[in-house]
Amino acid sequence: MFKVLVIIPAYNEELSIQYVIREIQSHMPAADILVINDGSTDNTEAVARGEGTKVLSMPFNVGIGASMQTGYIYARDNGYDVAVQMDADGQHAATDLPKLLSRVKENDLVIGSRFLEQTSYRSPLMRKVGIRFFSLLVSLVTRQRFTDTTSGFRAAGQRVIAIYADYYPMDYPEVESIVYLTSRKCKLVEVKVEMRQREAGKSSITPVKSAYYMVKVTLSVLISVVRFSEVKS
Repeated sequence: MFKVLVIIPAYNEELSIQYVIREIQSHMPAADILVINDGSTDNTEAVARGEGTKVLSMPFNVGIGASMQTGYIYARDNGYDVAVQMDADGQHAATDLPKLLSRVKENDLVIGSRFLEQTSYRSPLMRKVGIRFFSLLVSLVTRQRFTDTTSGFRAAGQRVIAIYADYYPMDYPEVESIVYLTSRKCKLVEVKVEMRQREAGKSSITPVKSAYYMVKVTLSVLISVVRFSEVKS
């Protein structure tokens, strides 16, 4: 039986965090939940604690990368077999958790993909273009097919927990973190998941941020390929 920790990085998600926690508890009652409160200025921390959930609060908004690394450090130091990353906005369905966990025994990282097979998920055109671009880029540099490299719904085994506790990309880390694992000869697989609309609030990714994201992450991936290749050689 896996000892499972669900890590939820959250920034100003007081309107959705309760729903997310309760859904996980309903479908995976044996799993522990850790909310990383990333310097929220609303009642995210209080709402999460009110659900009896473990909460680690960052002193200020440090971003998804540092928040997730904090979660992986906690998972490593407390002996968890699997660490699952889920968004705090309710877009990831807890009903898909068993699907991810069923594949983590024979894989180092299991990624929930919206595009591996046909699903009901529909994204705005520009976001879809970005997702496809990064999936193609990572597939080319890793020589492994990926369809949803920006997915934040993932299950990591103990090997990846230890790797990510030591190093995890900052800022917009999902794409680069895949490249990093492949450079470490980790075994990665995607499984089909459904993604829903946000329970509340709105995405912080604006058109300007999207353009910045695409340029920055592309450069980060290309630099990472060179850097990780030098480390291996």
